[in-house]
Amino acid sequence: MTEGSADRIGSEAESSAEAPFRAGFAVLVGRPNAGKSTLTNALVGQKVAITSAKPQTTRHTIRGIVHREDFQLVLVDTPGLHRPRTLLGQRLNDLVEQTLAEVDVIGFCVPAPDKIGPGDRFIAAQLAKVHRKPIIALVTKTDLIGKAALVEKLMAVDELGREALGGEGFAEIVPVSAVRGDQVDTVAEVLSGRLPLSPPLYPDGELTDEPEAVMVAELVREAALDGVREELPHSLAVVVNEIVPREGRDEGHELLDVRVDLYVERSSQKAIIIGKSGSRLREVGTRARQGIEALLGAKVYLDLHVKVAKDWQRDPKLLGRLGF
Repeated sequence: MTEGSADRIGSEAESSAEAPFRAGFAVLVGRPNAGKSTLTNALVGQKVAITSAKPQTTRHTIRGIVHREDFQLVLVDTPGLHRPRTLLGQRLNDLVEQTLAEVDVIGFCVPAPDKIGPGDRFIAAQLAKVHRKPIIALVTKTDLIGKAALVEKLMAVDELGREALGGEGFAEIVPVSAVRGDQVDTVAEVLSGRLPLSPPLYPDGELTDEPEAVMVAELVREAALDGVREELPHSLAVVVNEIVPREGRDEGHELLDVRVDLYVERSSQKAIIIGKSGSRLREVGTRARQGIEALLGAKVYLDLHVKVAKDWQRDPKLLGRLGF
């Protein structure tokens, strides 16, 4: 167990202009609400993945790109691995498994405040099936526990790795608090140390390769999830229909029309999203618009509509129509 890495790239001995450059892909996995999206945003230095206290917030693999002088780390933030109960859940798991086969290094996020449970053991067992991939255990949310409890957690994670993976277990174990910024740079260095020698894969300054429409949809969904009941996050899907410039606007006063549909499974859920006399939907629009304007760099008119697609999580045709 270390808080650093024996394979760090940015050592003093390699700080010259001839230092080898590394570039590649890392995936962050973990059970729902393990802090993967928050850590992704902290590593990138800007919001590229939505966060929520609700489990299974992430629905797509969001790539965030970490640029340093001696490496480029492309982060793939996945949905949380879990035992699926719906067709949507199975498709999300399939997405994670496909991603695991395509990356250079795996970061397994285990939240520090929670005991090692069946969900963590399930994921560790799945990771044991991945051949020849270094697996780094990232003990997240360390700001929520004391030092003594953290030591116990690190020992428990070490034991989990030895049980599930055999041999010496995880390649490394790194405690991190994305909220406080503790050990975030160390995580970047540890993951990048496992990447292949390669020139940069993306242009300097590019932070994500997600299409703007996908990012807009995620920002709307994040706003809609804030403060809702437990069952709603799994039943909410967002589709961006249009992002177009408003005609007839003078230069310097441009406006983008963004039209978005929010889909739920039942009429009662639609009422929750809309709120009394539309009050909650207006709050969702106000919050989402702020993030969308920052993303698109322009003023936005956000047009939201809530629709019912009954049991869409279990309907293959509806899943395809909603982008899953």
